[in-house]
Amino acid sequence: MSSTISDVVLALDPGNVETAYCFLKGREIELFGKVPNAQIFPILQSGGYTNVACEMVCSYGMPAGASLFDTCVMIGMVISNAKAPVTLIPRIQVKSHICHSGRATDANIRQALIDLFGPQGKKAAPGPTFGISADVWSALAIAETFRSGDFTPYTLSQDK
Repeated sequence: MSSTISDVVLALDPGNVETAYCFLKGREIELFGKVPNAQIFPILQSGGYTNVACEMVCSYGMPAGASLFDTCVMIGMVISNAKAPVTLIPRIQVKSHICHSGRATDANIRQALIDLFGPQGKKAAPGPTFGISADVWSALAIAETFRSGDFTPYTLSQDK
């Protein structure tokens, strides 16, 4: 699934405590931020988007702790509260699209996004990615991956 230029994608990098988000219209970054999980629900309820792309956690055989399960609950709440279809995208799919390698690091993803969208710039002359930091880079990577259609979405076991 890919988006068109008129589509606005709300991409989310959910966490156990905070969620990073990014609104992307075509290749234009409309709005972004990172908020406590409770504050993402008014954003989800506001609409203003045609699709939601949400990172999905996947098991790679490593032990899982409480924070991972809290993130899973958050993903379920996103699905329940979104005002548009939700596409779940595993992190490995994002890495593969943005950097053409599942072994990419956060720094590799950040640099690839700067190459794609433009530099951050400075306060006096902000660039297209000015102000983006930390998990918001991941949200932007999720948005761009969704926009491209170059991924295999995660499907819930009941949908398989």
